[in-house]
Amino acid sequence: MSPLYPREYAFPDITSHANGNTGTPYVFQFDSGAPGPTVMICALTHGNEAAGAVVLNRLLSEGFRPRRGRLILSFNNFEAYARFDPGAPDASRFVDEDLNRVWDLATLDGPRDSVELRRARALRPFVDQADYLLDLHSMHEAAPPILVCGKRHEAAEFGKTLGAPATLLIDQGHSQGARMRDYGLFGQAQSGKHAALIECGQHWEAAAPRVAFDVTARFLLRTGVCDPTDLDPTWQQPDPPLQRIVRVEQTIVAETAFFRFVQPFRGMEILKQGDMIATDGAGPSAKLIRAPFDGCVLIMPSIRHAAPGVTVVRLGRYSD
Repeated sequence: MSPLYPREYAFPDITSHANGNTGTPYVFQFDSGAPGPTVMICALTHGNEAAGAVVLNRLLSEGFRPRRGRLILSFNNFEAYARFDPGAPDASRFVDEDLNRVWDLATLDGPRDSVELRRARALRPFVDQADYLLDLHSMHEAAPPILVCGKRHEAAEFGKTLGAPATLLIDQGHSQGARMRDYGLFGQAQSGKHAALIECGQHWEAAAPRVAFDVTARFLLRTGVCDPTDLDPTWQQPDPPLQRIVRVEQTIVAETAFFRFVQPFRGMEILKQGDMIATDGAGPSAKLIRAPFDGCVLIMPSIRHAAPGVTVVRLGRYSD
């Protein structure tokens, strides 16, 4: 499908980072020599989501180093990114399968093989080391940024300590497979480890890298691996007036190729019980999808990518 959004920023050439410094391509690790946590920041978990690559490219190009602890920087699905075609931007989301749906032990330790599984297995030792993980993403549609905190309320409370973005999401993950942010101890209560996945806005909009810079700066400062003077002060944006937690109550998956929203929802709309959201199917027999409760919040509606088996919107409610 042709993109509805223009590309408003230049995608970086990351080939100068190909060798990394860890023996694993496109993965860097820097040890300050001083006590502190191990912090990992990832970009390009999906090859067509370049906002995070802008941030990592700048950190590496400017020689950023942690003041305390260790910092791991990873361009995750560099092979998909190398295939990016502006004429078919969604085709480079992955090569064989979604890299962000393979992070369960049975899959990682199993016999199955793919480009993405090989990469996940190579990244796994670094993810295992991390006390804090930030995974930089963006969205198909233009929508407000969301910090995806996984299943744990304490992860959302950690998100609140960052001060941004305005919306913190508690969900149950994806039925198609486990995300990196939910892997291992990141998904376990009171583990002392925290992971966050930031959806920075629409893939191509200039605001997406700005959000990625802002949250990265907040994350580095919150974890204590650097001081404010170590970062460009223009990276951080003003705090939102209010941070709120949204808990996903229901996930809508398209059943047919004829799934259609009744209007061009942007995300974070609040509906009343019974309000129409979409139809799924053709003709008089089409299934009507309505808001199941008052205060129903629409989360990341995928207007252009509805297809059988695809998650097309999540329905939540404010939990605070």
